[in-house]
Amino acid sequence: MCRVLFVFILLTTWLAKADAQTSSRVQRLFNLAIQYDAKKQYDRAQKQMERVIELDPSFVEAYSILGAWYFRDHLFDKSASVFQRAYQTNKRNEKQFSFPYAKSLLYAGKEEDALRILNNFNSDTPEWKQLRMQAKQLSIQKQRSIHDTAYNLGPAFNTADAEMFPCISANGQQLYFTRRLKNVDEDFYMAQKDTCGEWFTATNMGSPPNTPNQEAAQMISPDGHNLFFTRCENRSENGWGQGGCDLYMAYRSDSVWSVPQSFGATINTPAYEGMPCLSPDNRELFFVSNRAGGMGGMDIWSSKFENGLWQKPRNLGPDINTAGDELSPFIHPDNNSLYFSSNGLAGLGGADLFLSQRINDTLWTKPTNLGMPINSTGDEVGVCVNIAGDTIYFASFRDHSLGNFDLYTAKLPDKLKPVPVAILEGFVYDSLTKERVNYASIYILDAQTGEELYHFNSNRGDGSFYLSLIAGKKYVVSTDRYGYKANKDTLNLETEKQSNLKKHWIALLPSDYVAPVNDSLILTLLFPISSQTINDSDKILIKEKLSPWLTNQTGMVIFINGFTDNSGTPLLNEQLSYQRALTVAKEIELLGINRMDMHINGLGETNPIADNSTIEGKNKNRRVEIILRR
Repeated sequence: MCRVLFVFILLTTWLAKADAQTSSRVQRLFNLAIQYDAKKQYDRAQKQMERVIELDPSFVEAYSILGAWYFRDHLFDKSASVFQRAYQTNKRNEKQFSFPYAKSLLYAGKEEDALRILNNFNSDTPEWKQLRMQAKQLSIQKQRSIHDTAYNLGPAFNTADAEMFPCISANGQQLYFTRRLKNVDEDFYMAQKDTCGEWFTATNMGSPPNTPNQEAAQMISPDGHNLFFTRCENRSENGWGQGGCDLYMAYRSDSVWSVPQSFGATINTPAYEGMPCLSPDNRELFFVSNRAGGMGGMDIWSSKFENGLWQKPRNLGPDINTAGDELSPFIHPDNNSLYFSSNGLAGLGGADLFLSQRINDTLWTKPTNLGMPINSTGDEVGVCVNIAGDTIYFASFRDHSLGNFDLYTAKLPDKLKPVPVAILEGFVYDSLTKERVNYASIYILDAQTGEELYHFNSNRGDGSFYLSLIAGKKYVVSTDRYGYKANKDTLNLETEKQSNLKKHWIALLPSDYVAPVNDSLILTLLFPISSQTINDSDKILIKEKLSPWLTNQTGMVIFINGFTDNSGTPLLNEQLSYQRALTVAKEIELLGINRMDMHINGLGETNPIADNSTIEGKNKNRRVEIILRR
């Protein structure tokens, strides 16, 4: 964001000059200071204006401008000092200077002194009320967060330049961010963790995706293959790049990024579009724009991906957006928790970070201020939360920064954490050739309701996939691809803990494959501890797997073999495994298969297919196998 975004507008018009005429020499020095600032020679401008005040302590306008300059540059102690001198020297303008003096004190972290000044003047204007409320809120927040700390990520990331828009990879091993070089160019950087968990010094990501133009506010997809970002100063003959700042995306199958492509005219306009964030189900794109039809300033918008196309963006509305600026949206992998920055909502000063929870497709809860130590009297812009949901990364311009905006991290309190998720990682492959299968359509359904939750394709480069799912539930994974037989199996995350990694490989049979006439493992059903019942999704799978064989049962024999893990005694395990097999046999009998054609066996803890020393291994061993013999 430009420096001008943070300029403190102290008064709507300049304060009246002192009655005494300023000397021509002082006026020349004053004009020279203004010229230095216009040329962005800020240090020279400030020193020159200090000289003006030294020569003419009654020069009211000089105090106003110098204090505003210091405030703009986040030199709040100096800003407060200037306004204090004006406050004490120019008694006729005491009330006019009291507001910028109090605001500078507040932003310098001296909220009690700010409240004292504000209470001396019983003004009920909206500006005074808001500043008084911020000072009280800051005092309360400091008491609550006395043992909490936000940590500067240090010189591996932060420099005298501005570092913003952090994005942590799904595995927590890479951190991507934007660096604004010399307040002009913006490029992407990335830091990697070493084997000891410490960060290597961040390096420029190179070209592509970086160019001589400005690239900022990047978002990396959880699988690390897709990059979404803002590019500014775009010009194109075909109209896809709309000019100003637009949204772009790039792809990589290994380590090299493709040439970025514009999102096109449905998303991009001649207005500002930036700070993209893709939902974990790949169906919704959040971004920031100041286009017509908003609530005022920068708003957060979203576009749905339907029928292979991005749809017309929709403003998130007054639940999220205000007359101020809402920036840097981040939707957590739980697909419910939206973190963002706003200077239009009640906060501690400047732009603060907030959390809103999704109610449905169009409604969100009232935003909650993340409070201290995450928010400060400075500006917080740019936020991401790791998959585990316990750590936040953000950019802040506050005291003790290495220079301008720096990257920080902090632990999230429980009330601000997202919904726990588990991570599903795997790939699709040809079960005969073992080669990876790309562009396979994968559907994730709720096993209880049948509701389609996710639809995505295996990666075009290596057939992989990587996504987050709400932990503690059971899912159905349905996969199809042209030239292959459809595959459907269950995914049990009922016992998975937050951020656990679940490996899942999907094998597809070619559509022209004919099974040999021999024993074929048709289906494996898993059982919870001590359970011998099957649920509705298991019954559906039994019907789907056996239906192709119902038309011709000649010579068909079905073996239904029940197994347990190694818990309990061998005798009890044999009895339990038989009851499991019998339950499945009764369900198969309902399909019209004669019980005489079934062999029902309780094999107890024999023939384990996984290590019984681990919980995951035991989960796999508690099973019933349906084997078809022709």
